[in-house]
Amino acid sequence: MAKEIKKWATLESRYIIQRPWLTARVDKVQLPDGRINPEHYVLEYPAWVNVIAVTKDGQMVMVRQYRHGFDEVLVELCAGVVEDGEAPVEAAKRELLEETGYAGGEWREVMTIGQNPSICDNLTHCFVAEGVEKVSGQHLDASEDIEVLLMSKTEVLDMLINDQQKQALMAAPLWHYFYTQK
Repeated sequence: MAKEIKKWATLESRYIIQRPWLTARVDKVQLPDGRINPEHYVLEYPAWVNVIAVTKDGQMVMVRQYRHGFDEVLVELCAGVVEDGEAPVEAAKRELLEETGYAGGEWREVMTIGQNPSICDNLTHCFVAEGVEKVSGQHLDASEDIEVLLMSKTEVLDMLINDQQKQALMAAPLWHYFYTQK
């Protein structure tokens, strides 16, 4: 018989910072056994999307950009935030077009994941777009400096196998993609 796991009760909640890219709150919570945790921190983010984009000739559309948190230039999937009122698939299509200039193809959502549910409240919607093609140049945000890369599926899989994909929210759908392509 499975053990019953109960939710915590939030007794108090207050924001400690509310900025466009960082919102954090501290909750005072009561555990099911009655113990009180006076400081449980939660980071609030909007929903995110990422896209495994594959061209008509089977190349994978990847992006290369600097990531300040790691202080490294990384190769990643196209990704971004879901704007208020926007459906995740529309956000994914918008981000792919803005960051890479690619569009079209057949789209499907393959998974929805969270980066750390113990302290983060958002989800990442992961899409595959097959048969995309170049339709325009990039339309980057002021803080973006992105190089578009076309990589073979073997190159991307090798990147995963050799521990070169550091972004967990991108590694998970890529592993799923390659596993289900068998």
